[in-house]
Amino acid sequence: MRTNNDVGTVEETVTSPQKAGTLLSAAEDVAALAGDQAARADETRRLDPDVMKVVLGAGFARHFVPVEHGGAAGTFTELTEALVTVGTACAASSWSASIVAGVGRMAGFLPAEGRAEVWKDGPDAVVVGSLAPLGRAKAVPGGWRLSGTWPSISVVDFSDWALVRAVVADSEGQALRVFVVPRAGYEIQDTWSNVGMRATGSNTLVVDDVFVPDARTFEGDDLFQGRPRSSSAACHSVPLQAVNGLSFAAPALGAARGALAVWSDYATAKFRSAPREPGGPGISRGFYATTLARAAGEIDMAYLLLDRAGRVADRGAGVTPLEAARNTRDCALAVETSVTAVNRIFAAAGTSGHSTASSLQRFWRDANAAATHIGLQFEPAAMAYASAVSAHLPDTK
Repeated sequence: MRTNNDVGTVEETVTSPQKAGTLLSAAEDVAALAGDQAARADETRRLDPDVMKVVLGAGFARHFVPVEHGGAAGTFTELTEALVTVGTACAASSWSASIVAGVGRMAGFLPAEGRAEVWKDGPDAVVVGSLAPLGRAKAVPGGWRLSGTWPSISVVDFSDWALVRAVVADSEGQALRVFVVPRAGYEIQDTWSNVGMRATGSNTLVVDDVFVPDARTFEGDDLFQGRPRSSSAACHSVPLQAVNGLSFAAPALGAARGALAVWSDYATAKFRSAPREPGGPGISRGFYATTLARAAGEIDMAYLLLDRAGRVADRGAGVTPLEAARNTRDCALAVETSVTAVNRIFAAAGTSGHSTASSLQRFWRDANAAATHIGLQFEPAAMAYASAVSAHLPDTK
């Protein structure tokens, strides 16, 4: 049973198993509270505990948890829609919800005994973590001794478990494994002071020579290839390349929609009072019309890319290598397009839109911060896509 006073117990946050379709409707409630608390969370550099409660109550943590542990084993399509909905009010809250859903999915790759331990108190255990191979592990009888430091672990202050990747030595050299560590096994250092996504509380996690039993570890390649040890659900059988970008792209798209909503009222008033033709005093109607149309169109294009990526990912093991690479490309491109729209809006917002009292500047900071994530960089995505296309084509030599 969770004892963290910040987020309450499982019984307090969730009263019944998540059913298909409920995540998206519950996301509207999350968005309402997250939007109200967004400015304060930005100042304190962490989510409000009540926001974390409604994130869990909505079903984000349990969305990809296997059904035998009370989860939904849900779809990427529904999660993406829900994250965009929350992101429209607060991108950092959306990012945090994506972490507890996405890293929870990764915990589903554990052996059956390890999965049972993680979700022994219910499917809403908060699992956070990082796949950066910044730890080192040594095999010992019954398991491993793990040490390492992982920076930028979002919502780590609310965590029950941490999932991290580490280098291990074997007879053939070095390999990578994934380890899941309980809250008592790691320390948290308050290091998060970034300009954007401030409310994610992405502090540093430190593990110092902690024993991890074999039941709470698995080979890193299993996750990347979509080879779960004890699950047949489609959400666990899909290659990581096909889905990893979705978790980070959806909050950025939400931020773009939020920015557009904030700016539209300002732009509409300016459009109505602006001169019809350019060349006179002030900015013409054409400027506001063009900015609105381009930004809205760019946001729509980003949504269509993510929607297709989610539908492809929901096929699970049936996703081809070319489709997986295309999903990575599309997520990176969707974020580039979303950020282009946000920057366009911010540039057209005028002095009032740049005020710290305006939520527009927060959407702008959060969208640009999200775009720096390593999983959303376009050049490696393009290289992977080109390689997949090349492999798909017949050899003409």
